[in-house]
Amino acid sequence: MPRASTIKRLPDEQRRYLEKLIREDRHTLDEILAQVRERFPAAQVPSRSAVGRYSQQVNELAGRMRDIQAASTALVTELGEDPNDRAGQLLVQAVTTLATDAALKAQNADDGVSIKQIGELARGARAVLQARKMSLAERQEIARLAREQLQAEQAEALKGVVQAGGMTAATAETIRKQILGMA
Repeated sequence: MPRASTIKRLPDEQRRYLEKLIREDRHTLDEILAQVRERFPAAQVPSRSAVGRYSQQVNELAGRMRDIQAASTALVTELGEDPNDRAGQLLVQAVTTLATDAALKAQNADDGVSIKQIGELARGARAVLQARKMSLAERQEIARLAREQLQAEQAEALKGVVQAGGMTAATAETIRKQILGMA
């Protein structure tokens, strides 16, 4: 089994600071090492090559996460849900989180991802899509019931106006059919 990288063996505070500098993507490797030395003068600073390798891993993972985010947004949009909608955001975030977690585990695993794990991920993705489909059907049913209730209220209000003598039955019928869309 390969030993842990010198970055992963750093104290948590020092590792988090180094990762923050790498994620900012504003500094060269030499500048990153200088800032780490300045902030942690008594600590042992990893080599430039170790920071470079770790930076490449972080950048590759960030690229994957951007790809996953774009794919998730495209998936939700393709399935007919506005990605700015809260339900769409939740789905995008859930898919992104699951995919990122799987990518991290696969990257850190010595033997990669097994067929069994891939199957479990596929079943999980299918469950997410089925839950989304059920949620969409429920929202559509709620909208249909609300529409029917509104039409019933409008029909009653129109009937009340006709009975009060405010308009003729012919005018009410025209409003019912042409404006309110009721048969």
